Amino acid sequence: MLDGFASDAPITGGRGQLLVPWPNRIGGGRYRFAEMDLQLPLTEPEKNNAIHGLLRWVPWQLRARSAEALRLGTVLRPQPGYPFLLDVTAEYRLGPAGLDIMVSATNVGEGRPAPYGVGQHPYLTLGTGLVDTVVLTVPARDRFLTDHRGLPTGREPVAGSDADFRVPRPVGSRHLDTAFTLDRVNGDVSVVQLSHPSGTHGMDVRLGEGVRYVQIYTGDTLPEPERRRGIAVEPMSCSPDAFRSGLGLDVLEPGATHVL
Repeated sequence: MLDGFASDAPITGGRGQLLVPWPNRIGGGRYRFAEMDLQLPLTEPEKNNAIHGLLRWVPWQLRARSAEALRLGTVLRPQPGYPFLLDVTAEYRLGPAGLDIMVSATNVGEGRPAPYGVGQHPYLTLGTGLVDTVVLTVPARDRFLTDHRGLPTGREPVAGSDADFRVPRPVGSRHLDTAFTLDRVNGDVSVVQLSHPSGTHGMDVRLGEGVRYVQIYTGDTLPEPERRRGIAVEPMSCSPDAFRSGLGLDVLEPGATHVL
């Protein structure tokens, strides 16, 4: 189900990583918040972007464990470009309906609100070899258009476009590295579905509280043999480049907690 990595192997392509305190990209790594002009490290230097947050290579500690659940935690400390203090936890709970994942962040700094976004980056597989034959469903209203740096230049309805997966259809030869606005009513759970072409099995990715957007990536820029081997279904609380646009960005007041 997961196209992951060995425990002693380097993580490639963001596999399974938690994207805190922002998912996706920030153009130039520069943004303005609370009258401060801030500069983040450029972690995608070839495109002049800061990408996928600040916790990708940080160790997490086990905080609780039971037969059906794990809770991990870490602290995001003030640093250049992000002078805020967050306590972050990730809980994984296995139940009759599948695996539930909850990522929480609390602003434990004194007297300073913090800009915040969060996402996840699992690669999913149904054992098809390549993703071309996977039947994909994405309940999205709009998609983001991007430039050569992967930064949004606008949005358009998916209706009538090659990125319209509201009705299940095979991925085919399409190259997807696309952020979508979820089409949901009154906070309902949105479900991204992947189905095996035989119809015998598949998986649902339930996007619940805190998830406003989802990125679908078919791995076309990964090196062989990882290219197009799995589909990254990336839930996001905010849009790409949200630290600059403000679209979907949350502001955590001191003591406040955000849940994905």
